[in-house]
Amino acid sequence: MRKIIVLSFITLDGVMQAPGGPQEDTSGGFKYGGWVAPYFDEVINKVMEKQMKPADLLLGRKTFEIFASYWPEHADHWPGINEVTKYVMSNTTKNSDWQNSVFLKSLTDIKKLKNSNGSDIQVHGSGELVQLLLKNDLVDELWLKIHPMTLGKGKKFFDGGSIPAAFRLIESLVTPSGVLIVNYKRDGKVNTGTIGA
Repeated sequence: MRKIIVLSFITLDGVMQAPGGPQEDTSGGFKYGGWVAPYFDEVINKVMEKQMKPADLLLGRKTFEIFASYWPEHADHWPGINEVTKYVMSNTTKNSDWQNSVFLKSLTDIKKLKNSNGSDIQVHGSGELVQLLLKNDLVDELWLKIHPMTLGKGKKFFDGGSIPAAFRLIESLVTPSGVLIVNYKRDGKVNTGTIGA
């Protein structure tokens, strides 16, 4: 069985939309694209280098289109990105010129992928896909980069809800710019008997 690892930049209020640039995702009138830029420092760069080791990817259609328009020509910044398999959850897109792209159509396809043999699978961006995975208990691990800011509007990490689930903190660090980087692993069910006790 393969682990599904979700990696995401989020704000304190959970916004995950368009962290990389102003035109990355302007849907819904979002005008704060590129909000991570002021927080990049040497610590975040080292964490990113570690997380950008070759691994198969599972992406939503919008994130895949953003990646496919950029990474094929910039693979020197993400070694192996062109060679790994890119699994894409989409009901509308069925093919791509980007090598090693495989299109999935359903939750059943994702479950089959997770139960197959192979390396761990990383999920970047892909807000709707992340929410689908969380609702169906398919996330094994979270790597969150929580930025010390709020945006109020925008697509949020937990917007679609999720099942009650416990996660165990494996690793954490705070960057000089105040970004909290945390790694959580799935750790069973929530023990509600102790809440408020």
